[in-house]
Amino acid sequence: MQFADALSKLGEETAFEIRAKANALEAQGIDVVHMELGEPDFDPPEHITQAAIDAIQQGLTQYTPSKGMPEVRDAFAKYFSQLHRIPMRRTEVVVTPGEKPILFFGMVAILNRGDEVIYPEPASPIYKSVIEFLGGKAVPLPLKEELDFRFDPEDLWRLANDKTKLIILNSPNNPTGSVLAEHDLVVISEVAKEYDCWIISDEKYSGFLYDGLKQESIIKFPGMEDRTIVISGMSKTYSMSGWRLGFGIMPEAMASHMTRLLNNSVTCTSKLAQIAGRAALEGPQDFVEKMREEFEDRRDLIVQGLNSIENVTCSKPSGAFYAFPNVREFGWTSRDIETYLLQKANVATLSGTAFGRLGEGYVRLSYTTGKDQIEKAIEHMDKALAKLPKLETFRQPYYAR
Repeated sequence: MQFADALSKLGEETAFEIRAKANALEAQGIDVVHMELGEPDFDPPEHITQAAIDAIQQGLTQYTPSKGMPEVRDAFAKYFSQLHRIPMRRTEVVVTPGEKPILFFGMVAILNRGDEVIYPEPASPIYKSVIEFLGGKAVPLPLKEELDFRFDPEDLWRLANDKTKLIILNSPNNPTGSVLAEHDLVVISEVAKEYDCWIISDEKYSGFLYDGLKQESIIKFPGMEDRTIVISGMSKTYSMSGWRLGFGIMPEAMASHMTRLLNNSVTCTSKLAQIAGRAALEGPQDFVEKMREEFEDRRDLIVQGLNSIENVTCSKPSGAFYAFPNVREFGWTSRDIETYLLQKANVATLSGTAFGRLGEGYVRLSYTTGKDQIEKAIEHMDKALAKLPKLETFRQPYYAR
């Protein structure tokens, strides 16, 4: 049987591959510290789950409008308006089953074959995957450790041209935890207006900012509201990853196109998830702050621990819940280090190259696990890496060649 050529362009998230390998070790009786998946280890507050239970008992299990329930879109619009101090309306909100459909359908609505898309790297592998699946040209914008894993404005101006149709942002960033500063967003907005291109701003980690930082969104800058799609949702901030509830903020014309794409694919988002999501947004928010504070404490613990390991350095992330230590000193590839840590330290991490070529020389650790597990991971890594022979040379990452 023959399949479409475009399927060869679609990749996968390797975190689930590593989880499977870690589970296989556990099946053999080996104790593994899981730091591969970015999934909060908190249960949603009771009022969220109770809202879904009540909906089931009341028989509220029917279809909803493809765009989302009006009262739920109102709640998302109010939430986003308060977060960024800009007025938003329900007509600019589309509710989706998880955050990824916003990215996917947004690019379906924007890209023609041959269009160029600038995206950050290291970052989610899904960006490049979807760009190439749709026939676009993926253009990586290096995030550099010496700039706290932010981009060099000169690189952005150099990469942008008349073929650039879209720029993708991810702040806070997965896997580095970096956060774009206001002046970064000013540069991006200038480039977008110069080349008349769209912005997709992936902000699903906006609930996790540290050291007093506040989330800044490019949509608030002059001229950007009409060319920006913001990705957000409930998976991270409210620990509702399995509920599959995302929402996008976008111009009304784009919302109309995205609604038709949803109607022709998934029809609509689960009514139960939408009801629970509304309860999350309109209910007490102390849970969110408590979780953020715990992650900030874990961040400090894991960064201190990683920097105590010989030949490992780790910058302090400003957001999300990932540490991205530099392991170049060992001379081994990131994938080799990932495999070694799983087999010899029994710590499941993720190779930096799972997030693109520019992730070479790094590994990602998700600190969505208890402090005792973080301490165990550091202890095991320290002992195992002390036995790893260093190679004389290391293949430099792509942008440094």
